[in-house]
Amino acid sequence: MKRLLVYIAFVVLVGFLFFLYGFTGKRNGAKKIKRPVIEFAGGSNNFLTHSSVDKMLIQNSKFVENQPKSVVDLHLLETNVSASPYVENATVFLTINGVLKTFIKQRTPIARIVDKEEPYYIDKHGVEIPLSINHSARVPLVSGVGNVEEIKELIQLITIISSDDFFAKEVVAIDKNAQNDYVFGVRTGSYKIVFGGLANAQLKLKKLKAFYNKTLVDGSIRKYKSINLKYHNQVVCTKQSQDGEQ
Repeated sequence: MKRLLVYIAFVVLVGFLFFLYGFTGKRNGAKKIKRPVIEFAGGSNNFLTHSSVDKMLIQNSKFVENQPKSVVDLHLLETNVSASPYVENATVFLTINGVLKTFIKQRTPIARIVDKEEPYYIDKHGVEIPLSINHSARVPLVSGVGNVEEIKELIQLITIISSDDFFAKEVVAIDKNAQNDYVFGVRTGSYKIVFGGLANAQLKLKKLKAFYNKTLVDGSIRKYKSINLKYHNQVVCTKQSQDGEQ
């Protein structure tokens, strides 16, 4: 008899716990979503605004704010945000208090491709990023490249350039000409730098920096129309004539 009473008490306790759990879950699910909190990962990109992300937090044609927690599909919302071409990674979750939090890492452009009908940015993975009315990235303007292999090579070149603080700021334009040579436009003057191909890129930049260290100090760099790095262990320059012609 005692054993039976213990068993009945156990069953009642388990049933009560299930009831309490269900009641709490139902009550929690009925809570309304508070205004979403949107946070952007560190960085200087501002392609997306809080209001533009709000427009992505839509479910069943309705903004999620004030909807019951139980009907919110977090996976759907995360998919909506991640679908933006400006988003590299997104996480959407609910807090116990009913706050919908969205963490976003935006894509970081490394170049702006300008010789297409619709200019666009690319990131380090070669992903195309549309131009934005909210933000203009200060990256090199690139022409003469377009296919996948050319973009891959361009990313390698820009990675090498960006590894040096001086050249990261100095090189403002990159053109790949008909001879498949990269030609740089620079911040410090109107002269062009004929870089050539990607081979020996680090050595070429080392030669260029040594040339800069001398000619920027004495001002003689202004005499040149082009600076050619294609030749082994040489920097070949073309001077401007007095009337500005070669």
